[in-house]
Amino acid sequence: MTDRRTFIQQTALGSIGIAVLGRASRCTPSMQWMAKLVDGPLPRSTPEGQGIPSSAIRNFLAAVEKSGQEFHGFMVVRHWHVVAEGWWSPFAPALKHTLYSLSKSFTSTAIGMCVADGKMSVEDPITKFFPNDLPDPVPPRLAAMKVKHLLTMNNGHDGRPMEAMQAEPNGKWAKAYLAEPIPYEPGTHFFYNTGSTYMLSAIVQKLTGKTTFDFLTERLFKPLGIEGADWEISPEGVSVGGYGLRTRLEDIAKFGQLYLQKGTWGTKQLLPASWVAEATKRQGPSQENDSDWGQGYGYQFWRCKPEPGFYRGDGAFGQYCIVIPQYDTVIAINSESKDMGASMKLVWDHILPALKNDTPLPEDIASQKALADDLKKLALPAPMVQSVSPQAAKISGKKFKLEQNAKGIESVQFFFENSTCKLTLTGPKGPQTLTCGLGKWHTDGNEQDVSVSLFVLPERVKLTSKTAASFTWQDDQTLLINLKFIENMHGDQWICRFEGDKLSISFKNSLVMMGKEEEKRAGLSGRLS
Repeated sequence: MTDRRTFIQQTALGSIGIAVLGRASRCTPSMQWMAKLVDGPLPRSTPEGQGIPSSAIRNFLAAVEKSGQEFHGFMVVRHWHVVAEGWWSPFAPALKHTLYSLSKSFTSTAIGMCVADGKMSVEDPITKFFPNDLPDPVPPRLAAMKVKHLLTMNNGHDGRPMEAMQAEPNGKWAKAYLAEPIPYEPGTHFFYNTGSTYMLSAIVQKLTGKTTFDFLTERLFKPLGIEGADWEISPEGVSVGGYGLRTRLEDIAKFGQLYLQKGTWGTKQLLPASWVAEATKRQGPSQENDSDWGQGYGYQFWRCKPEPGFYRGDGAFGQYCIVIPQYDTVIAINSESKDMGASMKLVWDHILPALKNDTPLPEDIASQKALADDLKKLALPAPMVQSVSPQAAKISGKKFKLEQNAKGIESVQFFFENSTCKLTLTGPKGPQTLTCGLGKWHTDGNEQDVSVSLFVLPERVKLTSKTAASFTWQDDQTLLINLKFIENMHGDQWICRFEGDKLSISFKNSLVMMGKEEEKRAGLSGRLS
């Protein structure tokens, strides 16, 4: 077949998010044609080719800009075709992104495959899978807890067992979960908790002899052409299940497309249609409100508010895989949203109305060009206050010896040259450097291995991540170092204050700046050596 990826890159529109490939059919592709595409990228189309005016996507982007919500990437797939996609620089198509609780829907899929293989049933009591971790005696409510109660978050808890699991001194997360009090009869009380999804992941590993990640790599990721994903593991060596999966945005879209197609991919049935139906229907109540989180819960999928039949997997700070069967559409979003409800409303207000038409529209070249321009400009602004300070010449290349600190950082140096600031930390194993752009994001060479990093990374950054970094002077005495962990989602700010020969550094992660958390990290202090 034609090298479609090269063609897209060579078109004026394709390089930044949409491809003009001529009038693409709105019909579901033939099985023969689908079979040729399943292990590569999804096919592209203009929005009009699938019945969506380009102006609707432009209105959505304008609304995102005005909302103050921080989007990192979006993709709209209709009739199997990607009709619009964009990334807010420094985020980019090739980068994986933390999914948080959207990971849960993938774990549920692994359970569905185990059920299809005849290895288990959702009616199985969970005690049968963990005979060596059970309390003695086994409480009646624990004995009554079934796999379906874990899937539907109706397991009887009213607290967050994950906190007790993570605090278990020997890393025995399953044992800690099973020891938690169960104040409600299983099946009678919805309480959203990540510990239950961890237990589902542990069950997959018990049944298959593989982590959920390795199991899904063979059964889901390879067939869908998903590469480069990873998943956090527990001290027990189990895929965490309820969070910690990282994939690219297009991988999320493919996952949603698999569910939209009732478990089929190309010529293969990867997941039974009956499981898709059960997993995505309203199995029971969810939160007691009228929001998108109050419409009921399936097997690790949420129901959506606008119309019956809409459903989604979602994760903290706005990681969405929205499936809209009535309009043959999947919408994938990555973000660090401070208000997930507001982010969802942007989709319902600006994209959903455009889906009501189901026939191709006349190609609108002017609107498509304007959309292409909008997509090309998508970017998260790097903070910029003032570009110069007399301090830069005074401190460039000089070493500040730090007081004793928990990270064992011995010294810090700042090197200013050609609109960059290289921040070098030195510890027992030698120096580590991060390069920052002046009022713009710099990424080359900025990869942080969390296990060995001297940089005082925020609590939620757990896995190695490429890092975008910028700097600006807040005033003549204060240097701001700004970081975006672009394979995670969160950010950080270092406030470096110079007074004579003294240096003090304090920190604010992006959630602190949102008002969501309090900063827990101690600052650093030192003086010129």
